[in-house]
Amino acid sequence: MRLPNPRTFLSLSLFHRVISFGISTEAYAHKPLPRRTFFESSPKDSLVNRLCKENKFKEAIDVLCAQNRLREAIQLLNRIEKPSASVYSILIQACRESRALDEGRNVHKHIKSSGFQPGVVMCNRLLDMYVKCESFIDAQEMFDQMGERDLCSWNTMISGYAKVGLLNEARKLFDEMPERDNFSWTAMISGCVRHDWPEEALGLYRMMQKDENSKSNKFTLSSVLAASAAIPCLRVGKEIHGHIMRTGMDSDEVVWCALSDMYGKCGSIDEARCIFDKMTNRDIVTWTAMIDRYFEDGRMQEGFDLFSKLMRSGMRPNEFTFSGVLNACADHTAEELGKQIHAYMMRVGFDPFSFAASALVHMYSKCGNIENAQRVFDCMPRPHLVSWTSLITGYAQNGQPDEALRYFELQLKSGTRPDHITFVGVLSACTHAGLVDEGLRYFYSIEEKHGLTHTPDHYACIIDLLSRSGRFEEAENIISKMPMKPDKFLWASLLGGCRIHRNLELAERAAEALFEIEPENPATYVTMANIYASGGRWDEVAKIRKTMVDRAVVKKPGLSWVEIKRELNVFAVGDTSHPKSKEIHEFLGELSKRMREEGYIPDTNFVLHDVEEEQKEQNLSYHSEKLAVAFGIISTPPGTPIKVFKNLRTCVDCHTAMKYISKILRRKIIVRDLNRFHCFEDGNCSCGDYW
Repeated sequence: MRLPNPRTFLSLSLFHRVISFGISTEAYAHKPLPRRTFFESSPKDSLVNRLCKENKFKEAIDVLCAQNRLREAIQLLNRIEKPSASVYSILIQACRESRALDEGRNVHKHIKSSGFQPGVVMCNRLLDMYVKCESFIDAQEMFDQMGERDLCSWNTMISGYAKVGLLNEARKLFDEMPERDNFSWTAMISGCVRHDWPEEALGLYRMMQKDENSKSNKFTLSSVLAASAAIPCLRVGKEIHGHIMRTGMDSDEVVWCALSDMYGKCGSIDEARCIFDKMTNRDIVTWTAMIDRYFEDGRMQEGFDLFSKLMRSGMRPNEFTFSGVLNACADHTAEELGKQIHAYMMRVGFDPFSFAASALVHMYSKCGNIENAQRVFDCMPRPHLVSWTSLITGYAQNGQPDEALRYFELQLKSGTRPDHITFVGVLSACTHAGLVDEGLRYFYSIEEKHGLTHTPDHYACIIDLLSRSGRFEEAENIISKMPMKPDKFLWASLLGGCRIHRNLELAERAAEALFEIEPENPATYVTMANIYASGGRWDEVAKIRKTMVDRAVVKKPGLSWVEIKRELNVFAVGDTSHPKSKEIHEFLGELSKRMREEGYIPDTNFVLHDVEEEQKEQNLSYHSEKLAVAFGIISTPPGTPIKVFKNLRTCVDCHTAMKYISKILRRKIIVRDLNRFHCFEDGNCSCGDYW
């Protein structure tokens, strides 16, 4: 049955009678309907009805707009003989604030049909309403039909277009407007900055400086400083800084923040800190930005020191502050500091839905404490995609690929859609476990099942998986069908597989590609020298060394470090600079004897010197990770787990030695090398000797 038109105000009781008898409403059309009153279910509705009975429609409209009952408020226009400008203004303002486009259009229609002649102020309000509702067709039509326009009319259109990124339209009007004020210039400049037109923004600023009637304010200056930062152009930023000092705008906190941000993004961190220190009313956003700048510039200690200063200031960090510091802890495996931050977050309370919770999972995963990562993850009501990805990647890197893949399946069941980074973690898990067929299935599902596009990282992962397994023909087939040019990571993955399986021909092809892409990277030269050395081709090793000298390529020194009693101890190969160097070397000598008794045989295949076997074994004995592990063992009570970090991939001999050490001394030894965590326990490694 067709519902009656609500404009007839058919009473609810009559409607029910019509339904029960099955009679059409048209049968009652000739009978006068009782005047509908507003709902009388609350005192507010009683007030509206009383105001209407007293013909105080403007006041009734005020009440309805305050309750966001715009449609009912607009209906009252039909009961006012000649609505005033103030009544229309109330309704237009309410529609603008609620972004109620349809209701705003109805008000505009009523203005036209009522014969009311709106002035420029009323037209500007309608214009602003359409702009705020992002209905630019209506706004432009309104603007074009206005017989009279003032500066506000032009500015409303220009700022509206600029805010949503319609910069060509904004610039066209800007060039046509008869006069401009500071708002006009700032609207155009800030719009260009917001939508990645920094050069255009600076060009407009130079035009503004030549305009005698325009004067920069703090918002204009903040925008042009942001433009300088976006390019980035320190010279222009300093010119603007000079202008700020000359015009006396250097006392404004908004300008100070923009200056500090400009210097930071232009790479002048010390200048940024100087500005930061001069600020008197720093908020948490300012603190967080300065701390993050240190981390982004690799100045970790200064970043951590400033964070400590923030904590002492009494100002409470927000989730973005915590996220930035925790990510820095993850990047530099500073687990102890990460734990302290976690403890503070627990004391003050933090949102388990926030970025900070995801950063905690990431930090613990990167630091090799997958148990704590799991605990934090389990406390999250609805884990973010970032949290799922961090945990999956963490399990993959910590030698638990089965758990990584299990959590990926749980993620899919939870309804959280994976992204391309998630699949990097999944493919890495398959690589670390040698799960070739599963890896291929996941690789092809990225496009076929999940509707994503393969990225260069996905290709690098699958080539790594295939080449490590010796399936070079399949790897080459995938490379030949790639829609993009192979990058350095893919070629490096292929070269790594060739090193394992001693595929010299393909290794040379991969190395040539890498020499072309990044001739300055020593890793390619070292890997090729390793391959030649393992085959006893010392002439080729010598050629590699000569090429490195000719090209001024320096091999990155292998470093390992271990934290004992909150003090970081760093070792290089053959290091004798440590205060306990004598004890370390003596301990390794005794340990080497016990290892040989257990069957340990040094693997000298990759020693890059054509020397006697005895000398090769001597060279292997004092690799940096062995020194770090030895120091950790003699500095801690029996049974204490040892965690060592290395900046390069651990060598085959050290990997074998760690298995023997863990068994002989009954110690859990964790070594985080360039690629993953190796957890040695009772003579076995979590990687299953597949790395």
